[in-house]
Amino acid sequence: MFFRHLKWNVVGWFRIVSAISTAVILAGVIAMIYNFATTGKALRLGLSFTGGTDVSVKFQQPVVQADVRSALEAIGSEDVQMDTVSKSGDAVPNERFTISTQTAFGNDTTKLWDALGKVAPIDRSQSEISSVGPSLSHEYLFRALEALVIAISIQFIYIAFRFGWNYIFGLVTVIALVRDALMMIGIYAISGKRADDAFLAAVLTVIGYSVMDTIVILDRIRENSKVMAGEVYEKIVNTSILQTMTRSLNTLATVVITLVALLAFGGASLQNFAFALLVGICSGGYHSIFFSAPLVHVLRERQRAAAAKKREALRAANGGDLSDTRGTARVSPEEREKILIARRERRAREKDQSKSRGPTRYRRKPLEAETYTPRPDGQEVDPLDAQLAGYHDDELELGHEEIHLNLPDEPELVVNSEHVVEKPPETDAPKTTGRE
Repeated sequence: MFFRHLKWNVVGWFRIVSAISTAVILAGVIAMIYNFATTGKALRLGLSFTGGTDVSVKFQQPVVQADVRSALEAIGSEDVQMDTVSKSGDAVPNERFTISTQTAFGNDTTKLWDALGKVAPIDRSQSEISSVGPSLSHEYLFRALEALVIAISIQFIYIAFRFGWNYIFGLVTVIALVRDALMMIGIYAISGKRADDAFLAAVLTVIGYSVMDTIVILDRIRENSKVMAGEVYEKIVNTSILQTMTRSLNTLATVVITLVALLAFGGASLQNFAFALLVGICSGGYHSIFFSAPLVHVLRERQRAAAAKKREALRAANGGDLSDTRGTARVSPEEREKILIARRERRAREKDQSKSRGPTRYRRKPLEAETYTPRPDGQEVDPLDAQLAGYHDDELELGHEEIHLNLPDEPELVVNSEHVVEKPPETDAPKTTGRE
């Protein structure tokens, strides 16, 4: 555990961390505004949103992707997404491609075949063109957003319940989730990546990952609040972050390594999904470690400041008396007097009842069931307690008298060099010697 021994003040970095993530989000918002002003869309949308044409083409000789792209741009397809594929039986590589474009060629396939035929001869028997409709409509998007809002609200309620109805923990989790999603969308707008159904899947995956990582740190804060009772809350939060940082970074590193490999060697569709996940996972780890936990301290300090301000207001309303501001400062003086009288009467009744019951007798908690002897009335009593309390006298009164066996002493066997003889029992008679 390397990080737990460091003297980093992670809580003190909150302003810098918040400023960095806010700057990235603002840059993404500016990029979306620019895209909307120039293209009419804040994000580049994939075929799942816009529809278009999907082409599978088999050339009769190897070709270069740049030549195919140039031929399609000449007929107005500037948003081409292309992958090189291969099948068993292909003589040489770089002959078969899958092409996706948002330009609709369903009613004019001849134009597309002519453009591709200028690059190299085409094997029409193994090539095909299919039109793709927009499967993710506006209604689908609005329903997805509604479901996302409902899910985040349920998470907020559950997390608040799980941490003893402390709304700060639930609020911190929701804020971190929103910032993660905004960073993903902003970076997508800056990089010009297409947002499609893989992007939506990546957003949902990142939300689940971010919540898991944040909960681990918040749960450690709750545990350390009991273990480190009496310490400054800022120190409790900072210690909790350092104790869980190794676990968080190890988990983040294993996921990032996999996503980098997928981004480097995967196909175009997998690369888009891997890029979205990589951005979201890094954003989630960044916010979970350096933003969410320090935000707990910030919100708690604001809560304490609001409580102190409220107490000062109650003090001013009561003329400087805060002896009973929780329940009686907001009622009239007559009702307050009635409440105080009822409390004194209740305390007097509890005191009289405790005197009438007498001193409470505490019994030792049994360690094993065999050490207790059942009483005739069904009560189990430790044998030692029974002896000290005189319970054995009750047994004698019930007829269980002690039995004493007066058995003669057995003769002791003495072994000499020849045989075994019995030694007579000792008596109280005086011993005689051979001299007398």
